[in-house]
This record gives sequence, structure tokens and C-alpha cells, in this order.
Amino acid sequence: MGARRFPANRMFWRLIFRAMYLRLPRVTLLLASLSIGAAIVTAMSAVYFDINTKMSRELRTFGANFYIGPGASSTFSQHIMQSIIASAPAGLISAASPINYGTVRTELENVATMGVAFESLQQLMPYWQVKGNWVAVSFDDRNGMIGSRLAERLHVSVGDRIALISDNGQQRLRIKGIVESGDATDNMLIVGLDLAQKLFSQTSRISSALLSINNNAGQADAFAQHLQQQYPDLEFRPIRKISVAEGVILKKIQGLMGVVAVIILLLSSLCVNTTLMAMVTERAPEFALQKALGAKKQDIMRQMLTETLIIAVAAVACGMLLGYFLAQILGKTVFNAEIALRAPVVPLTFFLSLLVAAMATIVPVWRAIHIEPARVLKGE
Repeated sequence: MGARRFPANRMFWRLIFRAMYLRLPRVTLLLASLSIGAAIVTAMSAVYFDINTKMSRELRTFGANFYIGPGASSTFSQHIMQSIIASAPAGLISAASPINYGTVRTELENVATMGVAFESLQQLMPYWQVKGNWVAVSFDDRNGMIGSRLAERLHVSVGDRIALISDNGQQRLRIKGIVESGDATDNMLIVGLDLAQKLFSQTSRISSALLSINNNAGQADAFAQHLQQQYPDLEFRPIRKISVAEGVILKKIQGLMGVVAVIILLLSSLCVNTTLMAMVTERAPEFALQKALGAKKQDIMRQMLTETLIIAVAAVACGMLLGYFLAQILGKTVFNAEIALRAPVVPLTFFLSLLVAAMATIVPVWRAIHIEPARVLKGE
């Protein structure tokens, strides 16, 4: 008796695939609607979860975003900065440079001089316009750089040499690059940190330090507070124009991604609902006949939900593939880098797509299970 009960498994699957085959245009529309929704969710969520890394990398082009100062004194020990960098969490600091300021005598006049770590300078000061070349390493005491205004005043060009005079004698320095920064650096001579400390007679002392740190989750403020407690005599502060902008931009872009995904999902759900309603209207005689032959409401419901689930799963597979390529297009266009498919993307896309499909079937299923066989079969 149980084997004859409607619908038997074989008949059940035959009805499902037959119904989908006979209404292939509408099934294709359902598949396309859900695929587009899944593609947008995949692309937006992939960018959303990967955007912190990419955006932080882009914002690093603004330069240093963290300052360390000597507090009440004029200098502090270089060993403190080395300890700070060594004890920082892995991946927090991407570039750092101690800075030492002083005055150096030349053959023409005394000039303001800045000692830096040249190997990090280009990452910390990417906005500098350099005519010539950057100096590669800090221990290079034969080459330096010069601000554009100072170079003009001293009539110095790239490749020229200037004499630096100190208590230890005279040293010839070759100008490798002329810097135009738009700030006080344009009036400074820029040399390696070791040479500056030698010229200033300030061994292992620095005036300040600049760092470029990862601030995608607001780490700059927490890092500053931690260091302030550890070194109360020094000054630690994020450079607000960069560190605050980073967090604000990230939140706005992530919010935009969420809004776009929600809107697309709502439109997809509306399209699926409309298509399913039309299919129920077309299949009213079919459902009426099934109920007349003994099908119960839950049998009709099971059939429609199964059909929708099959289409939704196929749409998710197609949509995720399409969404991945869409994410790569966004990544190349906005960040000039590939977007990684993070772990939460797949379950999130699958869940939201099935949720949209389920919500869209509520009204059509309700209408299908309340069809009156007598009226429909009479043609009323």
C-alpha cells in the first residue's frame, strides 16, 4: 500500500524533470536570475573579505602613518626604536625609518640636514618627486639626496659633489637625487642615518621616527596607547590624515559592497517570485490533476521546493564561477591585484542564494497547494 502512495519516488522525479523540461524558457530565466544574484554576492563578498589587505596596500602609497617623537627632550636612543620594531606584532609594521635632524657646514653655507634609513624611505615617502635616483641603503656615506630649493640655492645638479665639513674633517658627497616634496624637505640635505650621526656627533641618537603600519582594523591607536604606557617619556601618535582616512574609506567601501549585494538579491528574489507565479498559473491543471489522483498538499509543496532547490544549486555553482571572474575584474580595475577567494565567501553565497530562492517560493507554493481541483478541471 505504501509503494502505491502518491507520489512514488520514481514518478516524483519524473514529474520534476518533465515539468522543468517542458518549461525550459522559464527555468532558464529562474537559473539566470539566481545565477546573477549568486555572482554578485560572490564578487561583493570576495572583495569585502579581501579588501582590507588590498586597501591597506593602496593606502600605503600615502606614506608613513605613525610618528614616534622624543617627548620633552630633543633626541632619544635609537635602540628604543629597534626594540619597538622587534616587539611589534608580526605584519604590523611594513616600513620604518629613524630620522635625525641637524645642521652641516658646506663650502658655501650651513645647511639643514636629515639622516634617514634610505632602504625604507621610498615606501614611507612615495609622494616625493625625485629627479635622478633614490639612494638604496643607509650605510652609503658617499651618496645623498637634496631638496629642490636647496639644490637651486647651492647650484647643485644630479651627479655633482658637495663638501661636508665636520670636526672629523671634510667629506665629499655625491648628489644622487633631487627631491621635490612640497614641504620643509625641499630645503634639506638628505643623507644616510649613520653619516648624519657622525656629522652631528650623536652616536645612536635620533630625533624622531616614521612608520608605515597596517591600520585596516584601527591598530594604530591601540599600538600608540600600548607604546605610550611602555615608554611614557616618548610621544607616539598616528598621523591622522592617513590612518583615520584608511579606516573611514574601508568602512564606506565595505558598506557600499553590502548595499549593492542586498539590492541585487532583492531584485533577484522579485524576479524568481514573478517567474514561479507564472509557472504555477500554467501548471494549475497539472497540480489539480495530481490532487484529484490523491496527492496531498505536502506532496505539491515538496515537488515545487525540490524543483526550486535543483535550479538554485545549479545557479549557485554557475554564479560562484561567474562571481569569481567578476571579483578579479574589480580587483584588477580598483587595486591592480587579484582578489583572493576567502573561506567565508562560499558558505555565505550558498546560504544567501538558497534563502532568496526559499523566500521567493513562499507565495507561489501557497497558491499551488490551495488550488481547487474541481474548479480548475472544469475550466473555471
